[in-house]
Amino acid sequence: MKMRSSLGRVRGLGSAKDGVSHWWLQRLTAVALVPLCLWFVGSLIGQVGADQASVAAWLAQPCPAIVMILLAIATFYHAALGLQVVIEDYVASEGLRLVAIAAMKLACFALATAAVFAVLKLAL
Repeated sequence: MKMRSSLGRVRGLGSAKDGVSHWWLQRLTAVALVPLCLWFVGSLIGQVGADQASVAAWLAQPCPAIVMILLAIATFYHAALGLQVVIEDYVASEGLRLVAIAAMKLACFALATAAVFAVLKLAL
């Protein structure tokens, strides 16, 4: 038995069937960020008092570089998912909403790319 009205079925209104995957991705990135952020904070504490050259040498090692890249990607992807929900909820105009989401995703992608590039530049 369908719970939508006849008019809703004709117009195709109803669930876009995208919310569940978006919700799961938001939770998955949040769970991934917990150990990554704990590692990052622990690593920062371990680098207290070190000069720039020793921190750069530490980040040039494969394991810290890979984990830092994972942290950057997960952080900006999680941010993009969360900001998309905020924009969808609070921007009333559909045209402005689409522009804001596109600009936000482009900014998150650009920032993630810059972070990955910075780590790779030190690592290679």
